[in-house]
Amino acid sequence: MQPYRRWHASAPHGQCRLSGRASESESMSEAAPAPALTKSRAILRSLAAIGPGILVMLADADVGNVATSAQAGARWGFRLLPLLVVLIPVLYIIQELTVRLGIFTRRGLGELVRERFGRTWSVIAGIGLVTVVLASLVTEFTGVASIGELYGVSRNFCVPLAAFILLCIVATGTYRRIEHITLWIGAFQLAFFVVAAAARPGLHRVASEMIDLPMGNSGFLFLGAAIIGACFNPWMMFYQQSAVVDKRLDSRDYAMSRAETAVGSVVAQLLTASVLFAVATTAGPLGIGAHLQTIGDISVTMKPLLGDTLGPLVFSAGVLGASMVAAVVCSLAMAWGVGELCGLRRTLEYQPRRLRWFFLIYLAGTVFAAALVLCSRNLLWLNILAQVANVFTLPFVMGFVIVLAATCLPGRHLLRGWYLWLTVFLAVLTCGCGLVGAAQGILGGADPMAASMLYRDAR
Repeated sequence: MQPYRRWHASAPHGQCRLSGRASESESMSEAAPAPALTKSRAILRSLAAIGPGILVMLADADVGNVATSAQAGARWGFRLLPLLVVLIPVLYIIQELTVRLGIFTRRGLGELVRERFGRTWSVIAGIGLVTVVLASLVTEFTGVASIGELYGVSRNFCVPLAAFILLCIVATGTYRRIEHITLWIGAFQLAFFVVAAAARPGLHRVASEMIDLPMGNSGFLFLGAAIIGACFNPWMMFYQQSAVVDKRLDSRDYAMSRAETAVGSVVAQLLTASVLFAVATTAGPLGIGAHLQTIGDISVTMKPLLGDTLGPLVFSAGVLGASMVAAVVCSLAMAWGVGELCGLRRTLEYQPRRLRWFFLIYLAGTVFAAALVLCSRNLLWLNILAQVANVFTLPFVMGFVIVLAATCLPGRHLLRGWYLWLTVFLAVLTCGCGLVGAAQGILGGADPMAASMLYRDAR
């Protein structure tokens, strides 16, 4: 077992440094090149490193993201499509920092927050993490409930079953096994590309709507904030860094992990854009956005694209894949994050039965999320409100990641110079736009569900 390592917040130039034997060994490993690998072994090692980046991005395109982008397409056509595109580089930059921190510090985000910022900030981060994970679990349960009801299965059966499966996975599964299974489940999300490919909206309409942005409309800004919150789930940062550490990736895997994160960022936003594109094509011109109250309602809008049977079926397969992937990833993020913030370094995976307190909290949270879905009438807007809630926790988590990357990384991997200021600028701009949009939608006095109808009537 490696010696316990302590981070010094008072290191020169604001950096964190390691103490004791671990400091010497890591300094030597930083200076000495990694052993050369044969070509075949290098390829196998690169393939083995793939997983955390793709998986976290598939989880990003979860039911909340689907619901938000579908409502945006139904109410505003293609007007919010540019926002999805411009968020791609920001998503990559932030998630790549978690890869860098995980590989070169060999610690999860929760561990670094606890040791760098202290117990008070650990408690704040822990409360925020649990809150956003529970909100995400609510969105995943709504997806399962809506698809079940679309095919005549009561949510009273679907939701408890989904909750039971999640509890079993967390209690008995190991990370590597869960990663492999979940990646295969995530393949169902490719169904979103199928429905988008069948859409034929017309280039003129797409282009005209993309430049017609009603920035003074509170409903438009509210959905824009929801899209930002859906794109940057705070638990994604906890998950990817802890997963990188758990897989014991090192400097030889850094290039592949960066490439995987870049590809995943593009794929995640394309999946989301596919849903917006398809719904904007079928539902946007008809003005039926106000009637989209469930994921099942969104599935019905796919009928003009692929037929009365195949359209909803293909879309439903994508939603179920998104639900399960995101539920597994966010629950693992909470398991790792809470354990790290409490000083229990990755023991949540290896010794689950000794952490009864964690499973009691997880059980209570899962039951609460499931009960909320069972009692809620409008499941779609419950999803969107959960994404808006992410906006209010996002500045804290992004701030943690940026500060840690600027102080706790060795040598040339430290976040500094123009890239540091670019990262800060993009993070502040993203969080600021999200907060302003959420505030405008909440305090502006307009009903986000009706605002687009008024705008359409005015035009």
